[in-house]
Amino acid sequence: MVVREHRKRRSRHQTAAPVALTNRLGPFDALPPGVRRDYPGGMRILFVCTGNICRSPTAEGVMRARLAAARLDHAVDSAGTQGFHAGEPPHPPAIRAAAARGYDLLPLRARKLERADFRRFDLLLAMDRGHLDRMRRLAVAGPGRIGLFLDFAPGLEGRDVPDPYYGGSADFEHVLDLVEAGCDGLVAALREGRLG
Repeated sequence: MVVREHRKRRSRHQTAAPVALTNRLGPFDALPPGVRRDYPGGMRILFVCTGNICRSPTAEGVMRARLAAARLDHAVDSAGTQGFHAGEPPHPPAIRAAAARGYDLLPLRARKLERADFRRFDLLLAMDRGHLDRMRRLAVAGPGRIGLFLDFAPGLEGRDVPDPYYGGSADFEHVLDLVEAGCDGLVAALREGRLG
């Protein structure tokens, strides 16, 4: 699969400040299909939204492309706080918007966030504060650290990635802009070793 990286027109500001996350790393139990165990030193990152058909699969697709371009070896997955779209592909407008920038979301399938994910993943990132609250209530003791996705995007800390589900193409483009900024910041944090 060839992925063309979308070049941003605006400048990026880098920060060396550590990102505030909860919980700590530790051993893992069984991983979901498609997440390999052989990531020496690599992190397992999970993006979380509501139904796992718009925002979190977009973040998964963009992050996979950014990691490949940076030649970084980390596992990436996504899930939803609700399971009503389990097994379905991403929402068609999300697929189209991502494809226009060179990201392939077609192979992805929705799944529901599980308690075991807090042990399977090093870093679980919520697309908005509502998801973050739900994740904190669901979390069990485990290694996974929980945070807000846009806390990795300089200048966008504390903000939500809005749900584009009922919107038009401009809403999906806006989500992609935010997701690209968040993924770029996350890649920078991984490169600089700020995530432990």
